[in-house]
Amino acid sequence: MSVQSSKQVDAGSGSHATDHLGYTSGGLKRETGWWGAFVIGLAGTILVTGIAPVMVTSLGASSVPITVFITLTGWLLCLFLAELAAMMPERTGGSPSYAYPAFVTRWPKFAKHVNGFTAWAYWLGWFPVAPLNMILAAAYLADRFGFNTTAGFTPIHTFIAWSTLIISVIGILLFFIPAYRGIKFGAAFATVLALLSMIPLTFIAISWVFNPSVVHWGELTGFKHVDGTSFFSPISGFNWLQVYIAYGFLLTWNVIAMEAAACYIGECANPDHDAKIAMNLEGGYGVFIYTLVPIAFIIVLGAKALSNSALSDPKTIFVTFADKVFPGVTGQFFDWVIAAMLIVALGLSALNAIMGSGRALYQMALDGEFPTWFTKLNEHGVPSRAMAFNVVASLLVVFAGGAVEIYSFSNVGYTISFIPVLVGYFLLRQDKPELRRPFKLPEFMKYVALLLAVVYFVFWLFGGLWYSKLGNVEVYYWAGWVTLLAYLPLYWYRKMEDRRKPAIEANATS
Repeated sequence: MSVQSSKQVDAGSGSHATDHLGYTSGGLKRETGWWGAFVIGLAGTILVTGIAPVMVTSLGASSVPITVFITLTGWLLCLFLAELAAMMPERTGGSPSYAYPAFVTRWPKFAKHVNGFTAWAYWLGWFPVAPLNMILAAAYLADRFGFNTTAGFTPIHTFIAWSTLIISVIGILLFFIPAYRGIKFGAAFATVLALLSMIPLTFIAISWVFNPSVVHWGELTGFKHVDGTSFFSPISGFNWLQVYIAYGFLLTWNVIAMEAAACYIGECANPDHDAKIAMNLEGGYGVFIYTLVPIAFIIVLGAKALSNSALSDPKTIFVTFADKVFPGVTGQFFDWVIAAMLIVALGLSALNAIMGSGRALYQMALDGEFPTWFTKLNEHGVPSRAMAFNVVASLLVVFAGGAVEIYSFSNVGYTISFIPVLVGYFLLRQDKPELRRPFKLPEFMKYVALLLAVVYFVFWLFGGLWYSKLGNVEVYYWAGWVTLLAYLPLYWYRKMEDRRKPAIEANATS
């Protein structure tokens, strides 16, 4: 059964505001609340399991300032999205869907391209989370059950075993099931995954408190690199500022992903109330986890241990950390506990990657910038075609094989997608000051939004170029650009559909 439910909405209707904002509604069922948006959005916070090991083994204590800075910008982003989501509760797809209504008043022709490009860039940022996390989860399953992880398929230069490949594909297909069943079922499923992963992860972040003898605060002194050099030391021919901007490119793909909760505000029963709670909780908890986990690794394991590149693997570093904090307690059982926590956490992120970015494509299609095939809803009231498209794309990206490669490919789209949204926030404050805003930040925050857009642009453009060289992933970085530009033929196809539609309707009635 295919269902399409969209309508034109006036965001100023029924209020005392003098300004009005018209937009196309997503028309999705309102079957969840702030808790549902929050727990599914934890998929973004879960990404700490992948980025924290990479950052501390690459940069040591010097990774802490840049991690804290970008994490705080992620909380700011959540606050901006809370205001926008409450203003436009009928929009779906989260962050990218709020750009179009902001630009359309000033530049109607340009706004449609802002809308399409932003949603497509967001999709490029989120859908690869599913294959990446399934690759990691499959590797841990293969390790626990003794499957062969030393011989298999080698795409370009990244190793991936056949067992990892097969498990990844099966995992992606299985997570499509709760995504297909609708937001109510998906939120219940995500709640179970969130509790099973975030409770132990939170405990690990603060576990060093229970054994102060293993803590060495001196490891943070001067925020030095793992080799003991100063915070301002160059790496591979790049000066210190270039190094942190380059690694900031990786961080933005992970850290600001706490914004994922915004994708589901349009399906909350009471968006006026739920938006501010879900987004504030997501941002606050994200700062807590993204700050404490890397600091815990540094003060417990120390620079000498972190210089071992093997610890860049999440399972290895978490098990090593647990062995240090709880000596004599760990063993095969604890290895299983850590592996299970990571597998469940990675699964939650994979679920959101299929669900969230699918909604962005759906809203873009309703707005007229993407093929109409994506506008259909299934009997559960969710955009199953858009989510199925994500699954197919994810199955292709599985062959990339490695985390850093997929980070570099995906973040060509992700960070840039927030720049039109942040500029749009400023425009709405300037152009429609009296618009109904159930949750409203102080007036000066519109300038903070513009500043944040500039910061993200620097990390996206310069950081991406520099990290592609530092990480030797230029092939994947430019593959991301090719994918980003694929928006144009899809947009042109939709315009061809729109031109043909009157002729088809005329023939049908003649």
